[in-house]
Amino acid sequence: MSNQKSGLTYADAGVDIDAGNALVDRIKPVAAATKRSGVMDGLGGFGAMFDLKAAGYSDPVLVSATDGVGTKLKIAIETGNVSTVGIDLVAMCVNDLVCQGAEPLFFLDYFATGKLDVDTASRIISGIGEGCSQAGAALIGGETAEMPGLYSGADFDLAGFAVGAMERGGQLPLEMSEGDVLIGVASTGVHSNGYSLVRKVVEVSGLDWNDLSPFGSRKLAEALLEPTRIYALPALAALRAGGLRGLAHITGGGITENLPRALPDGLGAEVDLDTWTLPPVFQWLRETGAIADTEMLKTFNCGMGLIAVVSADRADAIIDSFEKSGETAIRIGSLVAGEGVSYKGVL
Repeated sequence: MSNQKSGLTYADAGVDIDAGNALVDRIKPVAAATKRSGVMDGLGGFGAMFDLKAAGYSDPVLVSATDGVGTKLKIAIETGNVSTVGIDLVAMCVNDLVCQGAEPLFFLDYFATGKLDVDTASRIISGIGEGCSQAGAALIGGETAEMPGLYSGADFDLAGFAVGAMERGGQLPLEMSEGDVLIGVASTGVHSNGYSLVRKVVEVSGLDWNDLSPFGSRKLAEALLEPTRIYALPALAALRAGGLRGLAHITGGGITENLPRALPDGLGAEVDLDTWTLPPVFQWLRETGAIADTEMLKTFNCGMGLIAVVSADRADAIIDSFEKSGETAIRIGSLVAGEGVSYKGVL
């Protein structure tokens, strides 16, 4: 009989294949709950298939988007509150898709960690499933990577990939003109951008994640982890209502940098800051960090997570459409000759 020593296994190197398989089994119901027309099979294959004809398209143009959650994940990791960051992940992708005029169809996620904890991963991916349900998209695949030595402790990272479609000729933005109205759609908080500055402000404040939030009734971490609003279905409803000419998702770069991305050469935007009240979380960030208004407006959404450009005669109808979808929408300005964003009023 051989006295050969036992050989090394993948588990000895820190990778647990059995845990990965257990996670796949755990999340199959999450993916199944997001199934929509066009999905052709479930999880487990080497690729995922989607039938555009079955989804109702005759001459489709595909639109894709990819994004992450950024350093907001650090708060989730440090506190163990990971249940909603999956919603953020979906939101960051599908909100971009709809700004092109596309309906989100399906979503794939990439989850990387040093040591796979099945319960934690299940909570994260359940959040992704919830985000997909809110967006009307199917979760049809993804990748879980266990990489000891690259990620330490409870660290993990997320990336998302969304694909949408529109009929040919249906893309945004449409032709715009001076006098078109800007409709701001309210955010639910900081969303998923500017968190390196947010965490710096928390450090300056001396507060702990478990302390009561100075701007609400929840713990600080819970308040700052409020998930990004998913605007996909309300925006598509507004597009169908007619008169909507463009959409800007207000992410990193704030209103100052993102609104011009939806505008043609020769047209700028004048935003009236007196039309809304800066939400409490942003008031606290500004005051605690002594952040200048110009910095606020080019870093955070400042309360407006989506801005629509609409023809003046359809502004009330578009506001009504957003409100029927459960959103808060108000007039915040108009298009003017020029370039970029100018502001009037006080933030």
